Amino acid sequence: MKLTAFPFQTLDWTSIPKEEHKGITGSASWQVFMMNDIRIRMLEYSPGYLADHWCKKGHIIFCLEGEMHTELEDGTTFILSKGMSYHVGDDCEAHRSSTKEGCKLFVVD
Repeated sequence: MKLTAFPFQTLDWTSIPKEEHKGITGSASWQVFMMNDIRIRMLEYSPGYLADHWCKKGHIIFCLEGEMHTELEDGTTFILSKGMSYHVGDDCEAHRSSTKEGCKLFVVD
């Protein structure tokens, strides 16, 4: 990731509208802020959420609340809980997310 020049700024996340995205089960609420080619998001997954696709996009994800399960296409699973992060590059391991109780995430991609 190249952080091309942009001025110092702060962001009040309460000013960013939420977008709802349905999963196979449950839903995801996205708040999205774009800086050049960098997408910064606050995500909230409802209890019982299961992503409706395998994702190949690279992410840096930090878990703010709750617990998220990430399954790789090969069947390997990882648990991300509050205070943990994961990092994966574009076009690396395809992955999908789920959560039993819900979670809140900070994502850069």
